[in-house]
Amino acid sequence: MDARRYRMVVTSRSDYVRTGALVDERLRNWLAQPPKRYNIDAFAEGRNEIAPGVTLDHDSVTGATGTYGRWRLRETAPRGTWQTTVVTRQIADGPTWVQLDVEHLPDAAEAVPDAAKTPRLARHLLEALDAHDGPADVTAMPQVVEAEDVEAVIDELCDADRRLPVIMASTPHDVDFDTWLEGTIDPLVRPVVGLAILYVLTPAAETVFNRALEHHRVYNGGVRTYLPGVDPAWPADGQRHRVMSKRLITENPRLAARILNQLPQGLATRLPLPDALDSVPLMRTRARDAVGGSEQERLRDENDALHAIFEEAAREQRVRADEIRDLKRELRRAEDSETQIVVDYDEQYKELHRAKAQVRELQKELLRLGASAEQAYAAVEPSVNAPTSFAEILDRITGMPHVHFSGRRKDTLELDDQAYGSSWVRMAWDALLALQDFAEAVVSGTAHSDFKQWCADAPEGMHVISPRKVVRDESKSVKANSEWSRARTFPVPRHVHPDGKLFMGAHLRIGGGNTIAPRLHYYDGACADHGIYVGYMGPHLTNTLT
Repeated sequence: MDARRYRMVVTSRSDYVRTGALVDERLRNWLAQPPKRYNIDAFAEGRNEIAPGVTLDHDSVTGATGTYGRWRLRETAPRGTWQTTVVTRQIADGPTWVQLDVEHLPDAAEAVPDAAKTPRLARHLLEALDAHDGPADVTAMPQVVEAEDVEAVIDELCDADRRLPVIMASTPHDVDFDTWLEGTIDPLVRPVVGLAILYVLTPAAETVFNRALEHHRVYNGGVRTYLPGVDPAWPADGQRHRVMSKRLITENPRLAARILNQLPQGLATRLPLPDALDSVPLMRTRARDAVGGSEQERLRDENDALHAIFEEAAREQRVRADEIRDLKRELRRAEDSETQIVVDYDEQYKELHRAKAQVRELQKELLRLGASAEQAYAAVEPSVNAPTSFAEILDRITGMPHVHFSGRRKDTLELDDQAYGSSWVRMAWDALLALQDFAEAVVSGTAHSDFKQWCADAPEGMHVISPRKVVRDESKSVKANSEWSRARTFPVPRHVHPDGKLFMGAHLRIGGGNTIAPRLHYYDGACADHGIYVGYMGPHLTNTLT
């Protein structure tokens, strides 16, 4: 998709009133200062033309559907009009959103819009606002990551509700960190301000980061762009996250900056707006009340405003039609690509199980040759006679003393219809065996942590899965959305909870991929007394990405 528009979408940690005041202040300063030097006083005096060929409009609404304030700047150019829109929005007790759009509206219907550059206003806003995307701060300058910050940053990378990509810079081994940051990284990421979360790893943090993310490393001056939904446990997922080499950055910094900007800007324009912002109505141009003037002049002004509304609607329709066409092409390419990746991953998982079978045969041979069982079975033996379908999994769960399925069988059986679901069956079964071993350890008193930590520290001989496949809870945005929260509330016996149902935020990622791979939601809060309840095993439930 050829991204022509600049779009920044962030949330503010301040309330709506404070955020709106900061946005208004920064916008006015940006308009009044060089290089624009527009006459802001004209707007206060009742005129929306603040310079020849430049108009500034404002509207705001407070009501049952929420509150918003919006500024729109239009600057006439030789081939069309440059439009800058800033929206501050809040619905009920939800977060305060800030959206900044810059786009070119061509005069000719068949003309291609000019590409928008990152406006200085984006930097001004981020310097004033305490902006964030989920748990991650969105800043105008790269944030320095120390070794003790790495764990929190990895959690941000794995956050399923993150909208923005994360750009992570490393430092060459033979270059001073501060010199590299100020002389190379700062100008490199300037075009992506507001479009990405910006980080630079200190040398000590880089070591810790790469040790934790062996399939998603960045080192020796490279810069990596991490798309939303990083899956650290999946080697093939590393291919989704582009790496830019130190050589390109140092030999051709302008080209490097242009290339680095393409992906975040494309993501920003094709990602659907949050519901709060998408529900803001279109702004319609209206003539501002003039002081004095005849009835004929008033009617002429209103007629001009009506024509402007029609022209605006036609331009909006052309732009949105182009966006929809590009989005359909992009969606088709993404679907083809993700399906192929999942098929490849399925083949890799088959190879892994074949390799484990060979190891098992070698271990048996060692036993026949007189080696001790302890030596032969130092590795965890994979499941024997594993199920070949989700229908079989549901039948065999009933034989597990500490793992109980309380969900809808229909949701799980849907997975058997997937053409690339064979590895999902094996991975789901491995996960259930791990949950069973964990539950037995809890009952016997030998496990003193949650399932994620237990998978990292389990004794030899236990079934485990990668801790990175375990998500302890859903994000705040999922919990705050009543529809999504309700979809993650599953039945349990009343002796487990009096309501006969529970919100199950803890879940496991089954298979590779993000929105395409299944999820297993479970509750282990009463594990010692009642075991673990699996409330859902099926297609990925709705969140901000799906």
